[in-house]
Amino acid sequence: MKLLVVCLGNICRSPMGEGALRARIAEAGMDGWLSVDSAGTSGWHVGNPPDRRAVACARGHGVDISGLRGRQLRREDFLDFDHILCADRNNLAEARKLAPTHAAERASLWLPWAGITEADVVPDPYYGDNRDFEHSWALVDAAARATVQRLSRHGDSGIIGP
Repeated sequence: MKLLVVCLGNICRSPMGEGALRARIAEAGMDGWLSVDSAGTSGWHVGNPPDRRAVACARGHGVDISGLRGRQLRREDFLDFDHILCADRNNLAEARKLAPTHAAERASLWLPWAGITEADVVPDPYYGDNRDFEHSWALVDAAARATVQRLSRHGDSGIIGP
C-alpha cells in the first residue's frame, strides 16, 4: 500500500508527516507493506529540503527528514498511491481538482481519515515559531500512529498486522 502526505509547499507539514509515518511503520515492522512519500500542491519548493525548523523539530523526536526534497503533487499520483492524505481543506480541494474523476476519492483530510478527533487539519507552522512546529508534529505523529493502527487492522488493507 502506498500513502502520499500532502501540504502546500512540501517543506513543513508533509515532510514531517512522511517522516513520522516512516518511523511508525518501521516500529510496527510494516515497512515491507507500506510505502510513503510527500508532495505539495504548489511548486514553490520543488527540489528544496524541508524547512530547517521542520528538520530540527523532527530530529528532536528522533526522526531524520533532512534528506527529503520537495516535489509537487501530480495527476499521476492518484494512480500511483492508494491514499492521498491532505493536511488541510485547501490542500484537499487543490488535490481533488488535479485528480482524475475516478480517483478523487483517494484524497482525504489526513486527521479525520486516520481517526483523529481532536482536530481535523494540521495548521501550517511556516509563519510561526518552534511551538507551532511542535504542535504540527504532535498532530502528524498522532495521525501516523493512528494510520498504522488503521491499516494494520483494516480487513481490506491487504496487510496482516500485529
